Amino acid sequence: MEEGVSRVLPATRVAGESQKTKSRKLGLVSSTSLVIGSMIGSGVFLLPTSLAPFGGISIVGWLFTAVGAILLALVFAKLSSIVPKTGGPYIYTRLAFGDFIGFWIAWGYWIGTWTANAAISVAFVSYLNVFFPALAGNNFLSAIVALALVWLLTWVNTRGVKQVGIVQTITTIIKLTPLVAIALLGLFWVHWDNVFVPATGNQSPVSAISSVAALTLFSFLGLETATIPGDEINNPKVTIPRATVFGTILTALVYILGTVAVMGVVPRDQLGHSSAPFADAAKSMWGNWAYFAVGFGAVVSCLGALNGQILTQGQVPMAAAHDHLFPTRFGKVSKNAVPTFSLVLSSILISALIVLNYSGFDSATAAFNFIILLATTTTLVPYAFCAMAELMLFIEGGKEFNGQRLFGSSIIAMLAFAYALWLVYGSGSDAVLWGFILLLLGTPVYVWQRKQQAGQVDLEQAGMESTLEKTIQETNRASEEKLAG
Repeated sequence: MEEGVSRVLPATRVAGESQKTKSRKLGLVSSTSLVIGSMIGSGVFLLPTSLAPFGGISIVGWLFTAVGAILLALVFAKLSSIVPKTGGPYIYTRLAFGDFIGFWIAWGYWIGTWTANAAISVAFVSYLNVFFPALAGNNFLSAIVALALVWLLTWVNTRGVKQVGIVQTITTIIKLTPLVAIALLGLFWVHWDNVFVPATGNQSPVSAISSVAALTLFSFLGLETATIPGDEINNPKVTIPRATVFGTILTALVYILGTVAVMGVVPRDQLGHSSAPFADAAKSMWGNWAYFAVGFGAVVSCLGALNGQILTQGQVPMAAAHDHLFPTRFGKVSKNAVPTFSLVLSSILISALIVLNYSGFDSATAAFNFIILLATTTTLVPYAFCAMAELMLFIEGGKEFNGQRLFGSSIIAMLAFAYALWLVYGSGSDAVLWGFILLLLGTPVYVWQRKQQAGQVDLEQAGMESTLEKTIQETNRASEEKLAG
């Protein structure tokens, strides 16, 4: 198995690392913060409003989503222990299914990452309206603030992964404080009659649960974040699995308890029209100061999520470039071991979407919102492939994995795969159609990259043949001169 891994993965510096190198890497706390911080972004602060029409059944939907997310976390935990390398979903699928599928997953994952980052940036500005009313309705000023945030965090990421981990740990603590306070203390203020109310509309229970799962999905995207910078984590075979599972479980608990508390404190009629449900719940329980405190937590939440996701948007293309599947420039790193070109290009694309969002045209805004839905769909595809990649790696591992371990992994992987399929279905036909088209757009890039590789090989062969011909000619000339002499 190790021979197969080393044959397709870029070389790492794990062996013989200096103490100084290790000190610049991420530990368990920073890695877990990266997972939690990447998941807890802007979505959770608005979800109670979206879930209000579903009443008590939304809690059931949350539980389904949480179980599915934990299954996916277990898949990524196992994969990261087998292949503790930089690249995450890309590296796992390439090792299991080959170059094209690996490229396809890297392409889709990259699109989903920087598109979601644009959404988080816009959400950050919307939460700032609580503190800076001048931003409300001023699209030009809002765009400037969003762009400044993106490029500030891009600069932070260029300083090295250790600085990213420090920022992530601080922002995670700040954002978790109000959420945990509401999730735990808020239960003492809950009116359970507000929670256990029937869903509105004529949806069946199964349909309602599916809808809730689709709405809550975005809040769990990023659970695999610790697997992306695998080479930049201390003891990755142990740290990454623990960070992934611990982070997912803690986040699920905060989500579910927080939703119950908000739904129990804020009546459904009021909750359905709230633009800041967690803040409104805090105000009802503790007064105006709590409203602003939770608003601050929401701002920091977006900041932390964007920080972690900007790290991801550079690492996946870098790993693909190291394997000659993305253009070479994506793989070049700075003196801080950061793929600067990949980071900067992704942030330029984010900036384009931000400008599009604040352009003031309804059609542009609608297009941007639809792209966000596509980002979710293109992220689900890597999740589904990774579930099957675990089985492929176990099967190809041969005698290294006994039947009992294979059986246990098969159950988890198949359940995770079914969960991903269910959520793809719940995303809607339009999102699936256009998401597939976006993925197909990567195919010409793959073909072009292969052409470039073939051309490089031809040039090298031509150079070798030219050198050989010159050597033969010089040898013949020397022989003729010797005979003439």
